[in-house]
Amino acid sequence: QVQLVESGGGSVQAGGSLRLSCAASGRTFSNYGMGWFRQAPGKPREFVAGISRGGGSTTYADSVKGRFTISGDNAKNTVYLQMNNLKPEDTAVYYCAKSRTAYSHNAVISYDSWGQGTQVTVSS
Repeated sequence: QVQLVESGGGSVQAGGSLRLSCAASGRTFSNYGMGWFRQAPGKPREFVAGISRGGGSTTYADSVKGRFTISGDNAKNTVYLQMNNLKPEDTAVYYCAKSRTAYSHNAVISYDSWGQGTQVTVSS
């Protein structure tokens, strides 16, 4: 069973930055795609960003393109989400997830392991 542990959430003002980390057990990032999702109260979980195994390719939701950057460190088996120019609508619980394949996907069903989530709150 893969374990994913997120960290780095917090409260910031609009325009600020945060970096989320997702530490995975085993050699997860070397073998599988990884994704970041978020879920705001009363809304479905939505895809934010994804990275293929080893970091070969990345993909983003339109709402975060140009502001968020996903990256990974094979040696540390950790995936990051750098979030810049944060907006109040980015407020949500952010989840790290492991893909079922070597690639990232934008569908929740494509992931089989999830972290516990970390809260991000952006005030105006």
